Amino acid sequence: MTDNASASEQTPEPVSADTLSAEPGRHRMDNTMKRRRVLIGGATVAAVGGLMAAGLASADTTTSESDSDASSTVTTDASSGVCSLTAEVTEGPYSLTGALVREDIREDKEGVELQYTFTVVDEANDCAPLADALVEIWHCDALGEYSGFVGENGHTETDDGTFLRGGQMTDSNGEVSIISIWPGHYVSRAVHVHMRVHTDVTLTDTSYTGGSIIHTGQLFFDADINTEVQATSPYSDNTTKETALADDTIYDDGGASSGLLTLTALGDSVSDGYKATLTVGVSTS
Repeated sequence: MTDNASASEQTPEPVSADTLSAEPGRHRMDNTMKRRRVLIGGATVAAVGGLMAAGLASADTTTSESDSDASSTVTTDASSGVCSLTAEVTEGPYSLTGALVREDIREDKEGVELQYTFTVVDEANDCAPLADALVEIWHCDALGEYSGFVGENGHTETDDGTFLRGGQMTDSNGEVSIISIWPGHYVSRAVHVHMRVHTDVTLTDTSYTGGSIIHTGQLFFDADINTEVQATSPYSDNTTKETALADDTIYDDGGASSGLLTLTALGDSVSDGYKATLTVGVSTS
């Protein structure tokens, strides 16, 4: 199964969790991918989806290495008050509607802990933080399975339809925190996470109704760190060949590399987990 890079963007209606059909895709293997970095701090920004804008970057790095792709960055003045829009990317075949509103989406899934912090800024409002927006993510488990679709990637387990799915509302600073695990992989796609940003939702006890989707994107991981994670248990139990980030059919297509996460180790070993951060540029206009 694969997320089709040529697929048109889908806008699901806020109804019960209905599955979407998946299409087969390619698989390629490349172990030569070096680390990709996008510098933040107002010096450079990503050119996203054909929209080149100045100011805040969509991803940053906490290491001393800072390699920027000349074809997708420009130097500018952060005081201009214009930010880059994070790339719009297909939501893929494994989306469900009616996400649970919660901070910890792991349930009983084992894996390397990831502590996400997203900052959502509104390009239509001089890059001001966007408060009261629902940031939703979903991704596969260590064996490459999505809740609601277990068995699609060759594994058998109990499927309750909700693991590794959910979201939180942004605060007055446009920030939101979500706890999950590092995703596994499946045929034809590099390791990735799906994201949607909703506005004007009405919260229920555990979920939401209504609202509008203003951003659909995907998040990606440093190739070298991912190699270390995938070599640990339970990821190592996944015998499916992995697609390298350099060979992914969506990464860097139309600026999707703007979803490259900044990773900070939480300890001395891979098993201690990571903090993942990203500034997400959206437009409410």
